[in-house]
Amino acid sequence: MPALLAEDLLNEMIPPLKGTDSAGKAARWLDEFHVAQLPVLDNRHYRGLVTEADLADFDNPETLLSELTLGYADAYVRPNQHFYRVMELAIENKIQLVPVVDEQHEYAGVVTIADAIAAFGQQPTGGQGGGILILTMEERDYSLTQISRYIEENNAKIVSAHVAQDEVDPFRIRLTLKLNTDNLARITATLERFGYVVAAQFSGTAVATEDEQERYDALLRYLSV
Repeated sequence: MPALLAEDLLNEMIPPLKGTDSAGKAARWLDEFHVAQLPVLDNRHYRGLVTEADLADFDNPETLLSELTLGYADAYVRPNQHFYRVMELAIENKIQLVPVVDEQHEYAGVVTIADAIAAFGQQPTGGQGGGILILTMEERDYSLTQISRYIEENNAKIVSAHVAQDEVDPFRIRLTLKLNTDNLARITATLERFGYVVAAQFSGTAVATEDEQERYDALLRYLSV
C-alpha cells in the first residue's frame, strides 16, 4: 500500500474561519461541526486555531477573530508529509484536527485525527489490533533491529515504522511505530529501561489507561462523539 500523505486525507467538510468572522460565528461552527478547534485564515494564510477556551473569554459575540490571540500557529503539516506526522502533532498538542499548509504558508485544508486514525487502520496489520508508539532518540542511537528485538521479547511485532527528523532538535529523530498489539505497558517499560524516550502512545483498546486518558483526552473525546 502506498504511503498516505496529508494531502490525501483533507477533510472537505470542515471549513476555515477568517479574521473578519465574529466570535459568535466561530462558536456556532464549533458546535455545528462537533470540533473543539477551527483554523483561522488571513488572506488564505494560516494564522492559528480558535478554540472553545479562546471564545469563553469574550462576552460580546460580535468580537472579530482578528482581535484574538490564537494558539497553535506552528501546529501544521505540509501537504507531502506522512499521515503519521498528522497523528503525532494531534497527540502532542491534544488537538482534534491538524491544518495542512503549503510552502507559501497558504492553507490547503485540515486532516482530522479521526480520518488519520481511519487511514492508520487501513494499513496492513495481519488481521490483528494495534497500538502506536512514538519514540525520540539521538540519531546515532537509532537501530530498528535493536528496537524490534526489545519489542519481540514482549511477544509483539512492528507492523510498520516511520522515521522523521525531530521538529525541535536536528540531532534527534522521531520514530513512529505501529505494533500488532494494544498492550503497550510492558513494551514501553522495556524501551524506557534501555534509554529510549516514549514521547507518546496510543492504544486501540476500548478502555484507556488513566495515563492515556489524561494525555489524550481531546483525542478520545472526539472519537466518542
